[in-house]
Amino acid sequence: MIALFVRDAIIRPYVGDVLAVALVYAALRAITLLAMIPAIATALTIALVIEIAQALDLLGGLGLRDNQLARIVLGGAFDWMDLIAYAVGGIVVVLVELAARRKDA
Repeated sequence: MIALFVRDAIIRPYVGDVLAVALVYAALRAITLLAMIPAIATALTIALVIEIAQALDLLGGLGLRDNQLARIVLGGAFDWMDLIAYAVGGIVVVLVELAARRKDA
């Protein structure tokens, strides 16, 4: 929803990336048997691969630069700050998981 409807300088580019890592992590935990650390590592790897694809202009190479769905899923442009946002997303996920485990204990 953020990618489709929010057009600003903070929420769309950075909060969206933080939430994207959390969403991928949650999906991995829901559909696989991955534990917390392997799941967050996989989520961060997926984010990194997408960012590398942006740096290499994968969409342009595939002729999909004007495809809105492809741009939403893969993003349009490489940004070093996205890597920081992904890392923050990973940290937030780990902190939430640890807090939930403490609460359950």
